Amino acid sequence: MAIGAFIIGDEILSGKRQDKHFAQVIALLAARGMALDWAQYLGDDRARLTAALRASFASGDIVFSFGGIGITPDDHTRQAAAAALGVDLVLHPDAEREIRDRFGAELTPQRLLLGEFPAGSAIVPNPYNRIPGFSIRGHYFFPGFPVMSWPMLEWALDQRLTHLHHALAREEQAIIIYEAAESALLGLMNRIATAYPEATLFSLPSLGGEGARRHIELGLRGKPESVQLAMEEIRAEVTRRGYEWREQK
Repeated sequence: MAIGAFIIGDEILSGKRQDKHFAQVIALLAARGMALDWAQYLGDDRARLTAALRASFASGDIVFSFGGIGITPDDHTRQAAAAALGVDLVLHPDAEREIRDRFGAELTPQRLLLGEFPAGSAIVPNPYNRIPGFSIRGHYFFPGFPVMSWPMLEWALDQRLTHLHHALAREEQAIIIYEAAESALLGLMNRIATAYPEATLFSLPSLGGEGARRHIELGLRGKPESVQLAMEEIRAEVTRRGYEWREQK
């Protein structure tokens, strides 16, 4: 099982709005010993949204989706999710109750449309204005507004996904290697990546400049035992080759 995110809206792709969800998802997951495996930005195109959701539903991944669950003509996420699952949109009774309580005498048929979700969904409470999101098949759908979606994401993590908190022991270690080229270390990287499949190797080169020296941040993240052993080999080999290096803290 992987964890993914959809960040939806033409306003993100056009630059009219700057995405804030990506960094927040990473931070909220990390606080619970979880990690994001993939993310995708999507515009307000129903066919493309439907295709992306059909693939993610089939994957079995846990997915957090931000945006497009309103009722204006540029909102397509609810309809795309229903189409991807081959079900109808229906007025959810719990959503209807929340919306009726929220608007009272100001309730309109249009506002009730906000509670139409793919059949089989459960609601995700919205503490900001009581207009809920929804969840279905391991997917959690939130509004695009951070003031609403971030508390809703925390609710999903802490009320529905606690079994995933700190479920996998993870560790990350890295060293900074000065004046090294990635090509010169490629053989070492390939050997380590093959020998320790339960850890993921990463190499982040920097060209230096403005007083900084050229360097590579070389490290691994994953199962603690594998990370520890792999990094011991890397340190020993880098030292043997005569490179200057230091621990990355």
